[in-house]
Amino acid sequence: IMAQYKLLTPGPLTTTETVKAQMLEDRCTWDDDYKSLTQSIRQKLLTIGMTDPSKYTTVLQQGSGSFVVESVLQTALSDDDHILIISNGAYGERMVKMAQVMKKNVTPVYLAYNEIPNINELKEIIDSDTSITHIAFVHCETTTGILNPIEEICEIATQKNLQVIVDAMSSFGGVPINVEELNIDYLISSANKCIQGVPGFGFVIAKRTSLELCEGNASSVSLDLYDQWKNMDIDGKWRFTSPTHVVGAFRQAISELEEEGGVEQRYQRYQSNNTYIINEMKKIGFEPYVKSTVQSPIITTFLYPNESFEFKAFYEYMKQRDFVLYPGKLMDTPSFRIGNIGDLHRSDFELLIKVIKEYQVKEGE
Repeated sequence: IMAQYKLLTPGPLTTTETVKAQMLEDRCTWDDDYKSLTQSIRQKLLTIGMTDPSKYTTVLQQGSGSFVVESVLQTALSDDDHILIISNGAYGERMVKMAQVMKKNVTPVYLAYNEIPNINELKEIIDSDTSITHIAFVHCETTTGILNPIEEICEIATQKNLQVIVDAMSSFGGVPINVEELNIDYLISSANKCIQGVPGFGFVIAKRTSLELCEGNASSVSLDLYDQWKNMDIDGKWRFTSPTHVVGAFRQAISELEEEGGVEQRYQRYQSNNTYIINEMKKIGFEPYVKSTVQSPIITTFLYPNESFEFKAFYEYMKQRDFVLYPGKLMDTPSFRIGNIGDLHRSDFELLIKVIKEYQVKEGE
């Protein structure tokens, strides 16, 4: 049997045995049972997003989270549209790059990686350019673990009559998001994040009235979200080969989210474990990179404790003891990240802290 690592990453993450077990079953993409499995997932996601099925729909899309973000940008934006993209991390930057490669009209708003957008400044930018039609941002920027102010940004969008695209990749299912109340047009997430499935597809919770207007916008066949929706809406059939094993595992993961008590309960577990890690790490010399007021309960960036700290040696030591950490993604600040989503519990983090302390003693010799 392979070593079962505890993945302290923001996804792919540590999954339950019961989720993994679903991948042992082979399923046929044309089969009615499989198509109804797809339909039940679509329905459940609308419930998790707190939406009315007459106003919102769900589209599943093969590929990684970034494929699905690109799919939304391809589909939601016509040649006449103009998107403002807020970027305070690598995933915001990736969204900007996608829009630029597609030659969409894009205005990037770049911020420091440890700063959230200033709402008044955003209003000024929007007011100064009446051609802006859409606003996009990453809810939880996995680069640092910072949580962007979704309520405030969505409120401005509603006031200014802009469509909203939210990359909620590493927050949906782990942080309560009322998609309908926030008036979000497209919320994007992935199977292998807070719902605790495995990688292979992503999904979009989309406002029907917005998606209806998107026919013909996409200049890509496989990334055409509108076309995927129209096909899937008939009977649950994906246009192209779907990751059947992943879909089966995801349906099980949704059941386990429900058994845990839903998003609110999972949020409490994540939040409690995140607070525990931060407090214990501070005691042993590791300071978090972002302020506690904007820290998400998903993943935390820690600064190196001193100049002689060797991340590679630390990483290998931890991995040998079955903990897989996440390297930093900040160009100028030496750091690493500890994720706490997935099938991880307080006892796992108590052991983690114990092992880190043992490493410190060994290095201090």
